[in-house]
Amino acid sequence: MNLRNYIAECLGTFILVFCGTASMAINEVTGGAVTHVGIGITWGFTVIALIYAFGEISGAHFNPAVTIAFAYAKKFPWKEVPKYVLFQTIGGVLASLMVVYLFPDSETLGGTRTILSPEKAFILELLLTFFLMLVIINVSTGSKETGMMAGIAIGGVVMLEALFAGPMTNASMNPLRSFAPALVSGFWENLWLYLIAPVIGAILAVLSCKLIKADNCCDSC
Repeated sequence: MNLRNYIAECLGTFILVFCGTASMAINEVTGGAVTHVGIGITWGFTVIALIYAFGEISGAHFNPAVTIAFAYAKKFPWKEVPKYVLFQTIGGVLASLMVVYLFPDSETLGGTRTILSPEKAFILELLLTFFLMLVIINVSTGSKETGMMAGIAIGGVVMLEALFAGPMTNASMNPLRSFAPALVSGFWENLWLYLIAPVIGAILAVLSCKLIKADNCCDSC
């Protein structure tokens, strides 16, 4: 790993969190101009574009849960996990700072809230990340989300889950995507479940993958 990997993760996470949460903030301050469908499409197409842009450089993780799961699957060095998460965090927080600067009237800055009980929201977020990581681990090469179909497959899952689960929990699937807006907005309610559930869901996906495709899920880095 070198500096360009870390910068790619920082920049990619900035773009992801900015585009996704800004679409939600704009929808909020304009009274619904973007629409729920528009928000889901924004998240999905942003992921697709970023995988094609950065997949060959850093692997296009942009998500601490994905990085941890790749390390658990022995596809990514554990010693690199703190560095990846650090640069992802920097990118995400900078994105939320930009959102609050551009759209100060937004209350949540595109952060995550749930209309479910915390227990049900935890299970839903766990399942959403489980489904996402199951696709990622099967279409990735090593710890890199690359290839002609990887972007479409992964971005498509993000879009699908944002569309159907967004009204319930905002479909985070990414601890940092929830942490950054919470840090800047000061809205911390139920943040714990958005930090923990995606990591557990991603690890469970690796475990499931090992049962059905051991060679694909247990490669060394």
